[in-house]
Amino acid sequence: MPIATRLPPVEWAISGGYVNYEHALDVMARRATAIREGEANELVWLLEHPPLYTAGTSARDEDLLNSNALPVFRTARGGQFTYHGPGQRVAYVMLDLDRRGRDIREFITRLEKWLIAALAEFNVTGEIRSDRVGIWVTRPARGEHVEDKIAAIGLRVSRWVSTHGIALNVDPDLSHFEGIVPCGIRDHGVTSLADLGLPVSMYDVDVALRTSFQRVFGPTKLVDAPELEASQ
Repeated sequence: MPIATRLPPVEWAISGGYVNYEHALDVMARRATAIREGEANELVWLLEHPPLYTAGTSARDEDLLNSNALPVFRTARGGQFTYHGPGQRVAYVMLDLDRRGRDIREFITRLEKWLIAALAEFNVTGEIRSDRVGIWVTRPARGEHVEDKIAAIGLRVSRWVSTHGIALNVDPDLSHFEGIVPCGIRDHGVTSLADLGLPVSMYDVDVALRTSFQRVFGPTKLVDAPELEASQ
């Protein structure tokens, strides 16, 4: 999937506050339709959600360990259970794969490269595993090396337009992950930049994400997003 240099810059929007999850789903659906019909440019939308769990199309009921802990949303993205909440940077990626090569596997590879490059801006080595989705970090703990997940990837591609995207743990309340089996993986934990001893700001993370995205996918254009904002 070569960088589509002839496409307009991808619009890059950042919402302040917490965005209601159902509102985000509605925005993504409407924007994907507009992209597909040639009425809107591609968009990456950065935001935070209030604390909640989402279940993808492969989610298993037994992986929801505490159904009363937080609101649960069933969604059409791929994957299993995940957590969203304050301190986690979610980036919803609405790209036109019809014009970017129609290669979903390559698209996921580029999302992985994007996240790994962004983490490298903070001297964090992100890695992928063939048997586990997401981005992982290896670190010493209790005399051995452990692998923890620092970023998740969950997508929906409909008629070659992508929605949903990635979630990078900056400084969320990691205890909320205890209410689920994240992505169905029981033998590994989750971590964050703060948990790794890197108390970076969300602004710094946003800069790293945008810089790295442009290296992988091409140019972006910062846009105001008043129509995307929603109060909680």
